[in-house]
Amino acid sequence: MSAASRLLAPPPGWTRTTDVVVVGSGVAGLMTALHAAAHADVLVVTKVHVDDGSTRWAQGGVAAALGADDSPDEHLQDTLTAGVGICDVDAVRVLCEEGPARLRELIALGAAFDRGTTGELLLTREGGHHRDRIVHAGGDATGAEVSRALVAAVQLHPRVEVIEHALVLDLLRDADGQTAGITLHVLGEGTVDGVGAVRARAVVLATGGMGQVFGSTTNPSVSTGDGVALALRAGAEVTDLEFVQFHPTVMWLGPDSHGQQPLISEAVRGEGAFLVDGNGDRVITAADHPLADLAPRDVVAKAITRRMERLGTDHVFLDARHVEGLDDRFPTIVAKCRSLGVDPATELIPVAPAAHYASGGVRTDLDGRTSVPGLYACGEVACTGVHGANRLASNSLLEGLVFAGRIGVDLEGGLPSPGAPVAQPPEGVLLDPSIRRELQDAMTRGSGVLRSADSLAATTKALLALEDRPSTQPSPDAWEATGLLAVATALVHAAALREETRGAHWREDFPKGSDAWCGHLVTTLAGTTFEEI
Repeated sequence: MSAASRLLAPPPGWTRTTDVVVVGSGVAGLMTALHAAAHADVLVVTKVHVDDGSTRWAQGGVAAALGADDSPDEHLQDTLTAGVGICDVDAVRVLCEEGPARLRELIALGAAFDRGTTGELLLTREGGHHRDRIVHAGGDATGAEVSRALVAAVQLHPRVEVIEHALVLDLLRDADGQTAGITLHVLGEGTVDGVGAVRARAVVLATGGMGQVFGSTTNPSVSTGDGVALALRAGAEVTDLEFVQFHPTVMWLGPDSHGQQPLISEAVRGEGAFLVDGNGDRVITAADHPLADLAPRDVVAKAITRRMERLGTDHVFLDARHVEGLDDRFPTIVAKCRSLGVDPATELIPVAPAAHYASGGVRTDLDGRTSVPGLYACGEVACTGVHGANRLASNSLLEGLVFAGRIGVDLEGGLPSPGAPVAQPPEGVLLDPSIRRELQDAMTRGSGVLRSADSLAATTKALLALEDRPSTQPSPDAWEATGLLAVATALVHAAALREETRGAHWREDFPKGSDAWCGHLVTTLAGTTFEEI
């Protein structure tokens, strides 16, 4: 991994000042902005449009112990089971105990979730859950409704400003190492255009995931790991990067398809759909796992991958033909499938695993604070410890809600007072944007669902070769490609070190878990260390 501590970029041509700058506009970023704006001026900077992040793509729901037969402790136990021994129990307890109140807070902001005839919230079940505790909106359009409600609330708030088309570059710090703002590039007009700087007393990273590290993903094109790359360059700790969740049921569009792929929510399996191979045989049964098709995602993804390997195919099928009310329950999914030539009511849906969610990220404490003073992280970019080795379904939106609230409380306790930013290092790193496709293909081949010492070594060799293709022409594509390589390199290094199979990290050469690896791999620019639990 390159030791450069900043991206090669022109000096800032403009400067803005605020109390708190939030980078990202998904559920984590917008909810953090609303909490912080109760006592501070907030600037939200977002990469494309304010509603273009991963949140609006979420088909699953929000998990919370709301049912009369449910409890936060039962939610906690399901989360710990999915996390395979390395969740932070205190963080999970915070998630499950504070989750119901944070969900009601979202409802108070205007988010409309599906309700029954008497007005009660409709609760469903998804993979890994032993209770019905998932709320949805519009059947399979939960993310879109959450995003709509939060965007509306932010746009009405007098203390929140939004700058769109803004790509974050690097962290600004004062002489004592305290966070003092960010540099960024804005495709705009007038005074806020090109490379600039935002001076701030606190910075919150809410940049989402890193799915674009791989060739096939459910993540939108903006999910290029910018926050993790920035944090690494700033000297922050990142952890658990090897635990990338591959969603088991992503619509297979053919061998040449690349980039974002349509997700088929596991809520479809929750309503009774099941996986079959080309011979019509069930892919996973109760003999394989007590929850069968509703087993945790890593279990289902492994079962699919093993079956594809055995049969020499590149996809299996999801059978939803018998699911009652398919059009009403999953209108978005059904419409998408039909637009691509598959009618789920009468045909099998071709599916395969694809990169979906990063359980690891920038390491934080229970209040969202990173190892760099004044720098916070929230949502998928963060590693709060709640997901461990594998995220439980529908815990991601909940995590954004809960820890955004905790960051707001921490900021309310007193904003830092950094000094003037020190000059950034003269030497920066920048790679040719053409490396992106080659990087994604190498990561998919050697560091995807199936991993081994040989495959990871081959990936490392390919990534090292890409480091030798520098660029002297700063641009958004080059900055993204440079960040992708930093994140991919850190991920592969951690995956090679962890010689076991645990959760979303599957080593063919070490097919079982090991107590010796019950801990976390923590990465900085100085290297990677192992911390036992």
